[in-house]
This record gives sequence, C-alpha cells and structure tokens, in this order.
Amino acid sequence: MWWWDRRWRRFFEDIEREIEEMERMFQREFARAFEGKQPYVYGFSITIGPDGKPVIRRFGNVEPPWIEEKEGYRQPFVDVFTDEKSNEVKVVAELPGVRKEEINIEATEKTVHIETTGERKYRTDVDLPVEVDPSSARANYNNGVLEISLKPKKEIKPRGQRIKVE
Repeated sequence: MWWWDRRWRRFFEDIEREIEEMERMFQREFARAFEGKQPYVYGFSITIGPDGKPVIRRFGNVEPPWIEEKEGYRQPFVDVFTDEKSNEVKVVAELPGVRKEEINIEATEKTVHIETTGERKYRTDVDLPVEVDPSSARANYNNGVLEISLKPKKEIKPRGQRIKVE
C-alpha cells in the first residue's frame, strides 16, 4: 500500500503549502494596512464607579476589532477619582511629549474635553462621576501628566463606613 502512503503525504504537503501561502498573504496585507501609522497604542482601565459598577475606559489611537487610527489623534490614558478630603474631582491624563501651551481643556458640569495640538495629538472626552462647577477648574501639567481639579456642586460624601483592616 505504498501508493496510499504517498497519497496522504501529498495531501498534507498540499495543505502545508496552502497554509504557508495564507501566512504570506496575511503578512502582505498586515504590512500594507499598518504602513506609516506607528506607534500603535491601545489599552483599557477598569475602575469602580460611584454606583459600585465597573467602568471600563479605553485609550489609544486604535480601535478593536479593526485597527484604525482616529484622525491622527491618540486617546490618552485617563483616570478620574473623587477626593473626599479636599472635596474635589480630579482628572489625571497622561500626555507624554506635549508642551503645556499645546493643551486645550474645556469643562462642562458633566464632562471634560482634553485635546492637544502639535506633533503629538491627543483627544478625549471624560465623563465625570458628579456634577461640577466648571469655573472652579484648575489644571497643572508636569512631566507629561495633566491633573485637572474641579469643585463639585454638592459635597462629596463617603460611599460607606471605613473598616479597619487587621
């Protein structure tokens, strides 16, 4: 039954050739799709919102499942938290490679819009956990980190009672 062995061997060789051709095709298409659009940044952060439910925020200059650059802008990594001691809402955004003069910030009672101009472009809209007074906003930029502090319209109350860890 030597002819049977040869037939199976040829069958698997044909399959292997097809797989190699598909790999070459994917490499060509991948290289063409990403030509001149580097670096790629994509990630997400998960925090617990004021209602106790998880909040997922994506950041970067690509969107899944298709990798596409968003109009030349990157979405920075942003974290939002409430500071009960100083009664403030703080927005912290990572904007590496940007000068202070290139940062534009607009605040409403419920959102903060951050956008940069210049060589590195970032843009994002941040939803705030509580309503704030936009006129109370203060911003500080140091070593690629932007920190925005806003006063809430109502006092921030603790979510619960502190429990001592033993």
